[in-house]
Amino acid sequence: MSLLERTFQLKARGSTVGAELRGAAATFLTMAYILFVNPTILAKAGVPFGSAVACTALAAGVCSIGMGLYANFPIALAAGMGLNATVAFGLAPATGSWQTAMGLVVVDGLLVLVLVLIGLREAILRAIPHDLRLAIGAGIGLFIAFIGLTNAGFVVVGSAGGPPLGVGRLTAPPTLVAAAGLVVTAWLAARRVKGALLFGIAAATGLALCLGVAGKPGRPALPSFEAAFHADVGGAFRGLFGRSPTGVPFVPLLLTLVMVDFFDTLGTVTAIADEAKLAGRDGNFPGLRRVLVVDSLSASVGGLLGASSATCYIESAAGVAEGARTGLHSVAVGALFLLSIFAAPLLGVVPAQATAPALILVGFYMAGQFAKVNFEDYDTAIPAFVTLLTIPLAYSISHGIAFGFLTFVAIKVLSLRFRDVHPLMYLTAAAFAGYLWHGG
Repeated sequence: MSLLERTFQLKARGSTVGAELRGAAATFLTMAYILFVNPTILAKAGVPFGSAVACTALAAGVCSIGMGLYANFPIALAAGMGLNATVAFGLAPATGSWQTAMGLVVVDGLLVLVLVLIGLREAILRAIPHDLRLAIGAGIGLFIAFIGLTNAGFVVVGSAGGPPLGVGRLTAPPTLVAAAGLVVTAWLAARRVKGALLFGIAAATGLALCLGVAGKPGRPALPSFEAAFHADVGGAFRGLFGRSPTGVPFVPLLLTLVMVDFFDTLGTVTAIADEAKLAGRDGNFPGLRRVLVVDSLSASVGGLLGASSATCYIESAAGVAEGARTGLHSVAVGALFLLSIFAAPLLGVVPAQATAPALILVGFYMAGQFAKVNFEDYDTAIPAFVTLLTIPLAYSISHGIAFGFLTFVAIKVLSLRFRDVHPLMYLTAAAFAGYLWHGG
């Protein structure tokens, strides 16, 4: 038995080295945008842009490799979208500096780790009704498909006073690149061609270069880690247990981070496990606690490196769609991120319009989970439908889960069927209610 087989159980999960590496390439290409988007957002808080690029790649590489080796799960990690905006536009101004904000991110990861080690995070996941879990996965699928549509330029935000969404200018060269990529990718997928997403991205990138949508790669430069290890953990603790330097209490800020981190990951992990067919009939899968331990530690790692909280990425579904089923996928994604530390300018060749078709197709794959919901049981089917709709339309996984949970608990309580709800679902719904009430 080879070392790879002993470490990752490839045969037991019906996978091969080729499938894992092909899936890793697809996942990396759909995640690589974070190398440019995350530094752009964090720069608003004062984090040096060039250093943020290298630190973002380093955090993603280390955390993804950790996930693959420790948890043997096909999910990659990087700085979380939404969490980085919370750091830049919420925490940094409220705490007085980006260093203290990153310190609060470190504390967030340690607190969530404690919740994992005592079994609370895992217990909450197991307490969620199976139909709601299916809806979370399908809703996230619609969410990333919606991201793909907007990246492609097919859908645009409407103007004030008009409809909230509208149709983009379909004759624009970037949109034409996405349209051609979608046609090619969909055709390859319909023919069950292995690597369809990857080939579609390559074809769209080639067209983008021909049309001038993508620019030529810049020269690799020496990386800077100036932003790393400047997280002010001490300042974060002083603000939590003493007097805040800005007069803004830190406890609500920390709770906001915990709520978003806690439930975004639960939804993402559930969706990937279902898509990879690693979950049993009850929706659970072995090794869940290890996955959650790595995710929790990754939040602190991201904060320490000045890259914001690193978390599980739903874009890993692109790799799963290509056949990835083990942690070898995550290790390979991590290796690609580490290499990108030195070659970040080269990654700029792949425009968002080239990866948009892959996101749309991944959304198609994941939305199929909703067909398994029992529509005869309105008690869970209606909350599942609410979850499915609100995740993409609210542009927030956490808020979509919150609305679904609250609807489920409300229906059961009004029906006087109190025992049908797990105690942890009551606790979770109450926490969500408080989170939403205070403007979460």
